[in-house]
Amino acid sequence: MSKKDNPEAIILKEGLSDDELFMSRCISLAKIGAGHVAPNPMVGAVLVHGDRIIGEGYHQQYGQAHAEVNCILSVLPIDVPLIPQSKLYVSLEPCAHHGKTPPCADLIIRYKIPEVVIGCRDPFPEVNGKGSEKLKAAGINVKLGVLESECRELNKRFFQFHSARRPHIILKWAQSADGFLAKSDHSRTFISNEFTNRLVHQWRSEEAAILVGTNTALYDDPELTARNWSGANPVRLLLDRRLRLPDTLNLFNQKTRTIVFNQTRDEEYPNLKYYRVTSPDHFLDEMLEALFHLKILSVLVEGGAKTLLSFIEKGNWDESRIITNEKLFLGEGISAPALPPGNIIWEHKIFSDQIIAIKRSL
Repeated sequence: MSKKDNPEAIILKEGLSDDELFMSRCISLAKIGAGHVAPNPMVGAVLVHGDRIIGEGYHQQYGQAHAEVNCILSVLPIDVPLIPQSKLYVSLEPCAHHGKTPPCADLIIRYKIPEVVIGCRDPFPEVNGKGSEKLKAAGINVKLGVLESECRELNKRFFQFHSARRPHIILKWAQSADGFLAKSDHSRTFISNEFTNRLVHQWRSEEAAILVGTNTALYDDPELTARNWSGANPVRLLLDRRLRLPDTLNLFNQKTRTIVFNQTRDEEYPNLKYYRVTSPDHFLDEMLEALFHLKILSVLVEGGAKTLLSFIEKGNWDESRIITNEKLFLGEGISAPALPPGNIIWEHKIFSDQIIAIKRSL
């Protein structure tokens, strides 16, 4: 299977070192936590004695044990005496501070693990460099930067959030073969097939939030959940500047957390929050700043055309996923937005639906 067929796969090439092979296992483990650990990063850990894995684990749920803890606790009793002669691989620098859980660096020191191989440093200010230094100060041999680019890509949302102080933003839309999102009368048009729709629900479960504008909410009445995938629902974000949407829409059913960004009021109910934007001329910028303080690491923007264009025109996006039904021609309607030049990350085809992921050029 190629990366083109499976964009999330790590291609293991001949000639990889043992450190790279074990780090690739860390990355594979970390991905299992997708959609469950935000605002924490996804992390995997592997404990190796000689050439044998004696323990492995990953961060499974926000607020619960980190990857290093789960890895060490997975070691069978017969292998516990081997821990002080083993090498620990971890995809992200172990934490050195007290958060919701104790510092993983302290755990590593307590178990007298002599060598730790780290994929990349943690950009979080409370950790950045401090975990590695704490291990070194305890006499542990630390190797940093194994499969670093792959480890950074794994947590691109986390890195983007802390470096740019805004969520990682993914634009998504489905279009006809002749480039239309919907008909001119806004009547709901089903463009992608049921298998692609299931994939979209998987995408929803992998992001912290999902966003639509007023027209999409009004005309499509979406629920914006991950109901067709066994994952968590994202936080629903709605742009409704003048609060003109009826509360009978699915987005107000309070089945999952919903935030309505508007220019009128601040109010909060169970699973429903109205967030007032105080600067109408900088509506999008203020919303992104609010999402940073709300610790929402990523947003899947599902349209419509006006909302998508507002992100594109300001350059507030990181990647896009465009679904094109190559057999559907609408002839007229609401045009899909035009993207500036970018780099194709991956391509995938599901029957008549061609899916292309594009990374924004910096």
